[in-house]
Amino acid sequence: MKKLLIVIAFITCGISATYAQRLAYVDSEYVIKHIPEYTAAQKQIDGLSTQWQAEVDAKYADIEKLYKAYQNDQSLLNEDMRRRREDEIVRKEKEAKEFQRQKFGFEGDLFKQRTNLIQPIQERVKKAIKDVAASQNIELVLDRASEATFLYANPNLDKSNDIITKLGLKPNPALAK
Repeated sequence: MKKLLIVIAFITCGISATYAQRLAYVDSEYVIKHIPEYTAAQKQIDGLSTQWQAEVDAKYADIEKLYKAYQNDQSLLNEDMRRRREDEIVRKEKEAKEFQRQKFGFEGDLFKQRTNLIQPIQERVKKAIKDVAASQNIELVLDRASEATFLYANPNLDKSNDIITKLGLKPNPALAK
């Protein structure tokens, strides 16, 4: 019976050692910080966002001016003029909301720009992860950037620097969390 328990213990240890070697993780945020194209793309996206937000703010400021002018002139306007001014304010509000939705909404211009600029970079990182995993016989690679799944991670299993090297870049520990 003791021999059977010893054999089971050795098999269990062997299996867990084998699985430990087939598991690794990557900190995708750390990897992406090393890619100059990502930083440039992010700056471009931030610039567009700032520009479009300024346009939205200007549209709403114009609407506010129209509304204040309407309130000041309301007592002097006849019914037809009041209705026209109200309709103009409502129309401009709809235009501003549509512009905002077109730029910032789901499937809006900002989303499309982010997809066009960032997705190729993410694909490169994904390919590098697959290549490193294949070359090191790793069966499962987790992403440390999604911290909810990590309570503890052995630093020896971190393959982030391998991915950065695979991308042709030099790891910079100062960019780590």
